[in-house]
Amino acid sequence: MHRGSAIAIGLAGLLMTCGVVAISPADAAPQNAQTLLTSLPVSPEHAGGYDRSLFKHWIRQNGCTTRQDVLIREAIGGRLNGCTMVDSRWYSAYDGVSTSNARTFDIDHEVPLKEAWDSGAWRWTPDRRTAFANDLGYVNSLIAVSASSNRSKSDQDPAEWMPPNTSDTCRYVKAWIGVKYRWRLAVDSLEKSSILRLLRGCPLQMEVPDLAS
Repeated sequence: MHRGSAIAIGLAGLLMTCGVVAISPADAAPQNAQTLLTSLPVSPEHAGGYDRSLFKHWIRQNGCTTRQDVLIREAIGGRLNGCTMVDSRWYSAYDGVSTSNARTFDIDHEVPLKEAWDSGAWRWTPDRRTAFANDLGYVNSLIAVSASSNRSKSDQDPAEWMPPNTSDTCRYVKAWIGVKYRWRLAVDSLEKSSILRLLRGCPLQMEVPDLAS
């Protein structure tokens, strides 16, 4: 079996175990990003209780960690050696940085773990938090970016931080909406108004992920 197929099949099994429905591209349907944003619950952020260890991440799937799988998925050129891409490059959408050294890149949760916690994940089971933290079923959940841009972003939402690479604005806010929709996470009022403002300069159609069940 081709390794990519094995990853997809194994991931589907993992996500079903964790109560998550994996997306397939054929199931994605375009929708207006503003409409999708408006469908999200609006609520003040939950205060307190977050700890990164509550989200078990970079688990092994089909022998590779989630981090390795994202690097494999986003590699430009090169070849696969076990769980490592060789002679490849990676591009950081946040700041336009390229590298041939994957160790200089982080894997970012486009909706940060603390943001997820504050937006509803504080109610979740440990298995659901693990599924969120390792979600390969939606391409916009995880992204390889330069370590400096990831740490600049930290746990901020689009009202507080946006990618310095302005050509990534539309992709980023749609990814944010998509992740929050997929996991039925809330937005606060300032976050929502900021995203609506940012969307004014964007094509509004976006692919809609399946809901995590």
